[in-house]
Amino acid sequence: MKNSEKQWQQGNLVEVEITDVSDRGDGVGRWQDRVVFVPDTVTGDRVSVRLLRVKSQYAYGGLIQLLRASPHRLRPSCIVADKCGGCQWQHVHPVYQQEIKRNLILQALQRIGGFVEPPVAPLLAIANVLAYRNKAAYPLGITEGGAVRAGYYRKGSHQIVNLNQCPIQDARLNPLLAQIKQDIAARGWSIYDERRRQGQLRHLALRIGRHTGEILLTLVTTDLQLRDREEMAKIWMQQYPNLVGVCLNYNPHPTNAIFGDRVECLAGRPYLREIFAGLELHLRPQTFFQVNTEAAEAMLASILEKLDLQGSERLLDAYCGIGTFSLPFARQVREVVGIEIQAASVEQARHNVALNGITNIRFEVAAVEDWLPRQSKIPDIVFLDPPRKGCDRIVIETLLRLEPSRLVYLSCKPATLARDLKILCQSGQYRLTHLQPADFFPQTAHVECVAFLERDRVS
Repeated sequence: MKNSEKQWQQGNLVEVEITDVSDRGDGVGRWQDRVVFVPDTVTGDRVSVRLLRVKSQYAYGGLIQLLRASPHRLRPSCIVADKCGGCQWQHVHPVYQQEIKRNLILQALQRIGGFVEPPVAPLLAIANVLAYRNKAAYPLGITEGGAVRAGYYRKGSHQIVNLNQCPIQDARLNPLLAQIKQDIAARGWSIYDERRRQGQLRHLALRIGRHTGEILLTLVTTDLQLRDREEMAKIWMQQYPNLVGVCLNYNPHPTNAIFGDRVECLAGRPYLREIFAGLELHLRPQTFFQVNTEAAEAMLASILEKLDLQGSERLLDAYCGIGTFSLPFARQVREVVGIEIQAASVEQARHNVALNGITNIRFEVAAVEDWLPRQSKIPDIVFLDPPRKGCDRIVIETLLRLEPSRLVYLSCKPATLARDLKILCQSGQYRLTHLQPADFFPQTAHVECVAFLERDRVS
């Protein structure tokens, strides 16, 4: 066996120069002619790496020693950044984070989408790269001494890294995180053990309205029989002036899903008020809402500017959720139709429409891939905001058949966006005219982007 083959074995140490960053956020280097993926590194680092998972041409490694620091590296703001799985990139300078994200989108469009010179604009970023998250859901655990732990899981495991504050969540939530753990322990409420599937409390969820300051606290539990739960909820309401509601969410199922379907309001109200783009929204414990309010508002402003709406357009908002984008669109078009598969989200969307006195929107509960092929009336604009897996193929095929004048595609995964754009543009029916990336999740490798497509008039 050659010396290189002997060295290319699990558990061995190799020295690597990091030359790139993968779409998962790991540093990428080469040892001889093989690729090594190394978390917690950045382009320009020279590192000693222990090989952990080894294949013939690539391996995943663990950082052992930083031999030479990259100029893009900085000291993390969080003392547990090297352990906690909540962030990936606190060691990476924010400006370089933004450069990496734009490059990830370019690479996806070129390699997957086949676009030679994709029209990708500079990344849209807001000033706050810390303390931006408007919600957090912390799994709960307990120490051998009986102290309650709450925090994110350690990287690559289900071991909780205990936190009393988190630098990426809204700082107004930190006092609750530290104190409520002590209150739970004092009450003697049992903590869920996911291995034994025993115990009551599973998660502590906190949500705040960035513009209103209203806070909603939710305990996720395997049963609804927490003793003295209303008494404790009232104490919390008195203790924290911005706390507008305390809820209990029932999730008895052995699943990675945080929330169950049933919610009981213990004190106050089961929602908080938030102002988004000048409109009032009510957000409940399970409501999907962008975790970076300011970035979402900046993205919306960019979309509206690019669309240059005249007030006569008919717009379809596919995968509309609670109407976060539908409502602002409605103020500038003739009619909006929103489609969403989750009935609870549609109910809340209708509530938000009534709350704001908007009359030119209607919502329907349906899967987009079922609803869209049945339509014969063509909207002027289709706004797509699908889950990470992208659009179902039948949705893409139906759009190509109906040929609305413009498509706007908001995506949280560049690879699936590039795949779908390739299908939409390869026949020449649509042209990709602009793509705006945005940094919704600083300190992580996640990036949002919105693509604008126009129907080719000569097709």
